[in-house]
Amino acid sequence: MKILVIGSGGREHALVWKISQSPLAEKVYCAPGNAGIAELAELVPLKADDVEGLRNFAAKNKIDLTVVGPEVPLVAGIVDEFEKSGLRIFGPVRAGAALEGSKAFSKKFMQKNGIPTAEAGIFSDRDSAVEYVKSARGPLVIKADGLAAGKGVLIARGREEALDAVRTVMVDRAFGEAGNAVVIEECLAGEEASIIAFTDGKTIAPLASSQDHKRALDNDEGLNTGGMGAYSPAPVVTDELMERIDREILQPTVKGLQRENIVFRGTVYVGIMVTESGPKVLEYNVRLGDPETQAILPRMKSDIVEIMLAVIEGKLSQVSVEWDERAAVCVVMASGGYPGSYAKGMAITGLDEAAKLAGTIVFHAGTKAQGGSVVTSGGRVLGVTALGRDIRTAVANAYRAVSLIKFDKMHFRSDIGRKALIK
Repeated sequence: MKILVIGSGGREHALVWKISQSPLAEKVYCAPGNAGIAELAELVPLKADDVEGLRNFAAKNKIDLTVVGPEVPLVAGIVDEFEKSGLRIFGPVRAGAALEGSKAFSKKFMQKNGIPTAEAGIFSDRDSAVEYVKSARGPLVIKADGLAAGKGVLIARGREEALDAVRTVMVDRAFGEAGNAVVIEECLAGEEASIIAFTDGKTIAPLASSQDHKRALDNDEGLNTGGMGAYSPAPVVTDELMERIDREILQPTVKGLQRENIVFRGTVYVGIMVTESGPKVLEYNVRLGDPETQAILPRMKSDIVEIMLAVIEGKLSQVSVEWDERAAVCVVMASGGYPGSYAKGMAITGLDEAAKLAGTIVFHAGTKAQGGSVVTSGGRVLGVTALGRDIRTAVANAYRAVSLIKFDKMHFRSDIGRKALIK
């Protein structure tokens, strides 16, 4: 099979890495890819949101399967366009992608289907949002309705912070059109976990649990980012809790999509807060998480291409997913200043030495080849993943690899996986 992966980040490198191991994968392309992906796939100079260009490339090159990494093309309707052309593609149609593309749609969907989540109000004008904030008690979370690259969520500890957050989103337009509406909800307390599942619209099959680290600095301080590291499995997700998540969240999600007449075939990512009263949904995404994917896929023993084909063909119930019992930890190495402004073009050294360590994979994110060297080209530069017999060992292995890699002004958290070690 000829397979095209769309995207250029660490998630896409992990997908290409896993897909290339399948006996079904004869030729792998990636658009636009990065320096690490280039070692496994042929890069295609098309942006991830160039829906027409990607469709034309897939048709011209007789691509047998396209796998969409990021959310932007999914929300733009790339699956709908490919399917109109008779092209096989893994991911939800535009209507299903609204679960991530619109926080308001997502919140209404949860409320309608009895899916446990935070109490919230949805507002399209600033005055109503301000009145809601003034009448609310306790910490609040203000979310821009549209896509904001994982950064459109502001946590306010008090009323003034919440009012400032509303102003930032709706008046200052810090997130552009994404701020046309806001969701304001109670700030849930507990421990977060990421539950990612494949679904063909009938069957839903959860992957191994994981936990992301959103804040830029140690001890969950600093600004929200796209994710500074992850580990799998997440000890907070016990077998008992997973059964409850399946019963109260995953199954109702599939049934709710069916009631909306949305044929959802792809990946559902559910951000969970484990509260004192049980699991509650923080958000839906409609693709694999980043950097969770970099911690999950190295543990997957099954052929991911077979699974994706089963999803597309509505036969997910006929396949099973097997897992390596070892744990995996991914540490993100970022450019100094991320998630704010940062410099690019910094030469990276130590990549080959780190990759030689047993059970270690260095996934590229914001990198490009330049003059025979690999240089930084984004905020999140690398995802250094290592396996180990348990989380503690995997943490040590990952940071051993991180210590070998250098680039100017690099930044990474030193506490990835710490929460799992104090259970």
